Amino acid sequence: MTKRTAAKHKIDRRMGENIWGRAKSPLNKREYGPGQHGQRRKGKLSDFGTQLRAKQKLKGYYGDLTEKQFRRIYGEAERVTGDTGENLVGLLERRLDALVYRAKFVATIFAARQFVNHGHVLVNGKAVNIASYRLREGDVVSVREKSRQLAIIAEAIALSERDVPDYVEVDNQKLTAKLVRTPGLSDVPYPVVMEPNLVVEYYAKN
Repeated sequence: MTKRTAAKHKIDRRMGENIWGRAKSPLNKREYGPGQHGQRRKGKLSDFGTQLRAKQKLKGYYGDLTEKQFRRIYGEAERVTGDTGENLVGLLERRLDALVYRAKFVATIFAARQFVNHGHVLVNGKAVNIASYRLREGDVVSVREKSRQLAIIAEAIALSERDVPDYVEVDNQKLTAKLVRTPGLSDVPYPVVMEPNLVVEYYAKN
C-alpha cells in the first residue's frame, strides 16, 4: 500500500464515514478510527469539534488539501457575492482535478491530482499540469491523445459506484468533459452529508 493510499484510508476512518462511497473503504470492515486508541468510545463533539470535523471532511474529500490551500479557497468564497458555503463548494468543484474525477477519467480524487500533474490533460486544447487550476463554465477538459490507452481510464469509466453529475458533460468516446455550470451544494453527488455552513462558522470564529 502506498503512503497516499494509506493516508486516504486513514481519512475515512478518522471521519468515521466512507466519504468517497468506495467499496474499498476500511469502514466496510471496521468502523473504529485509526491508531492504537481508535476503538475508544467517542464522546459528544462540542460545537467547535463539529465545525472542525466538517472542515476536515470537506478538505479531505478533495484530496486532503493543505490548510493553506483550503483557507485560500475559503477566502475567495467569502469575497464573492452570495452564500459563502455555496461559493466554497463551487470553487472546489471548479478545480481541474475535481473535474477529472467527476468525469470518471480516474477512480479517485488522489488519482485525478496525479493524472493532471503527470501531464495527461488538456484544457481547451492546451496542456495544463496544475491540479488546482480553476476552470470556467464552458471549459473543455480532454485526455491527451497519447494517454487515452491508459488502463486506469477504462477501469474508472466502468466503475458503478458513482455517476457523472449533470453539471459535467462527458464524451467517453473522445474522452472530453465540459464544465456546463458551477454547481451548488445540492448538485454535488457527495456520498455523505457535507456541511459547508459549519465550515463558514469555523472560520468566522478562528
